[in-house]
Order: sequence, then C-alpha cells, then structure tokens
Amino acid sequence: MSMGRFAFIIHPLSVSGDVARKYPIARYLPARVVEWALKRVPPKVVSSITGVAGCDGARAQGWFVGLPLTPRLMLELDVGYVIGRIIEAGKVAQQAGARIVGLGAFTSVVGDAGVSIARGLDIAVTTGNSYTVATAIEGTFEAARLMGLDPGQCAAAVVGCTGSIGRVTSQMLAEVVPQLTLIGRDEARLRAVAEQVAGRARVELSTEPARSLVQADLVVTVTSAVDTVIEPGFLKPGAVVCDVARPRDVSRRVAQQRPDVLVIEGGVVAVPGEVDFGFDFGFPPRTAYACMAETMILALEERYESYSLGREIEAAKVREIAELATKHGFQLAGFRSFERRVTAEQIERTRDLAQRARKQGIPGG
Repeated sequence: MSMGRFAFIIHPLSVSGDVARKYPIARYLPARVVEWALKRVPPKVVSSITGVAGCDGARAQGWFVGLPLTPRLMLELDVGYVIGRIIEAGKVAQQAGARIVGLGAFTSVVGDAGVSIARGLDIAVTTGNSYTVATAIEGTFEAARLMGLDPGQCAAAVVGCTGSIGRVTSQMLAEVVPQLTLIGRDEARLRAVAEQVAGRARVELSTEPARSLVQADLVVTVTSAVDTVIEPGFLKPGAVVCDVARPRDVSRRVAQQRPDVLVIEGGVVAVPGEVDFGFDFGFPPRTAYACMAETMILALEERYESYSLGREIEAAKVREIAELATKHGFQLAGFRSFERRVTAEQIERTRDLAQRARKQGIPGG
C-alpha cells in the first residue's frame, strides 16, 4: 500500500494561551491588537507528521497547517472572508502534498461546516466530526461505568444539540438512555432536532442549561461558544460531563469547586505507530483529538473523499469510522480533564464524594 497523505488545519484558541506560547510579547499587548496583527499573517505549514501506521502495512504522513485566526475573529469577521482564509490554508495543504485535509476547532463550524471549503479545494475535506461523536459517546459511557452508573438507566443531556455534532450525538444517545434533554438557544431548532430523535428516550427541550442540567447523570456539551456555558452549580453530584467543545464549554471553576463531578475531554485518541507530530498542542506523545484521527484514518484507507461535512452527520458514518479506527488500532487514550490525565484514583475519589453528596441530599454545588 502506498503512503497516505493528509493535513490538518489548526488555529490559536486564545491570545493569552496559544498565541502567547508562540509569541511571548502577546502577553503584554491588548488581545485586540494581537488579533489585528494575526489577520495579516498568512497560513503556513507548522510541522510535518510522521510515523502513522495502521494495519496491513498501511502508512500515512501529514502536515499541520496553521491559520492565525482566533475563534473570536472567526465569529466577528465576515463569513465569506473567514471561509476564504480557510480555503487559503487548504491550498497550503494541497501544495504540501496532502490529498485530504481536516478542519480543526472553529474552522469546522464556520459557515456551512466545511461544504463551501470543500468546493474551493481540489482535495477532500473532513471536519472529523463522525469520529469525534463516536469517541465522545464511547468515552462518556466508559466514564459512567467507572462512576458506577449504567448508561441504560441514566438521564442524559446534550448542550449545543442543534449543531452537527450535537444532533447526531442526540440521536445515538436516545437509542440507549431512557431520558434525554436537548439544550440549545433556539426553540425552533430544538424542535427540529427532537423530531429527528427516535429511540427509547423520553425527550425534553430546554434553553436554560442552569435549570436543566441538574437532573442529568450524563452530559455531552458541544457548543460553538467562545465563553464557558457550564458553571459549578449547574451539575448533579456524580454527573459525568464530556466536553467536546474547543474552546471548552465547562468552566474551570467546576474542577475547582465540584470534586463530586467527573469532567472529561471528548475525543482524545491514541494514534497507532511511532507518530511524531512535530508540534506540541498540549497532549501526551502519540495522542490526538478524534477529529485529527479521522483525517489520519481516511488517509490510511486512501479514501480521499469529503467524509464529514455539513450540519447533517450520519449515524451510519459514525459507526463506520469507529470500525475503521478499530481496524487500524486507534483507541481512546484514557481520560483527560482540563489538560491533565485523569487517574483511576481520581475517579474513585470523585465517585466516593458523589455518593456522599447524594446521601446528604445536595442537589448541586
């Protein structure tokens, strides 16, 4: 089998974090000034990715392409301009030799979730959302079991259910859980999602996370918000929260004030082979986000097709990419929470504190 070739577009999530690590002077300048300067920096190859090895001798190599726009800029600037800049980054990937490019973080949600970007490029495009959903659900259910919860007996909630990830996550959770709360900002869009959800779950709709989440045992949160949307007092003792959003939806105050709640990052995957990303994006060696992994899986399969695009991700594709991931040796890389590994001892301690809080009748923090 020949070498699969892929690229992945990354961008800074914040001025104080990602930009300041690369350019320390950014710590001393107003964020708006730094963002104004970033708009004038062209996308470029940040690093080469080597050593991705799947089954039957399949190999893949790739590139990280950096697009210097923050989430705030992508939300505030003209959509057409932002899509044009992402296409520009995609063309850098084409020139490097990639035959499929993955859209990272906010590049996957701008405009029509990759459809227009794919039209502007001569290579395949994927948001990676199918494998993100697969790993989020797998991770949530595994974390639930470690917390002593049976997913088949749990009340679940999806925050940001009207987006492409949230919609199919809701559909697949409804096949397992008996109660599901769909949470979003727009009632009409919530009703549209509810009409697509079929399964054993009784479905409720809400525009108020603060009021609704306190009833949920399992929470998957996938908004495209720039600021956090889940605070300590929103959550039930013993709840498992899978935060798929980047930037994160869950406030860091939850980790500080709610030791009886287990928060995990969604979609952290161990990549097969002696992979070297050539770039530190805050993960342990040989691990990546699931959206990155989907791009690698498709490259290993040499399936250069636009796989996960638009607002309608198919459950069938979620299941297919999960099977391909297993075939090539991709798997969940344990749990992480707020950039740190979650140990078995921490989970046990969280479980004990949750049981104590429930006995005391504490509804939330």
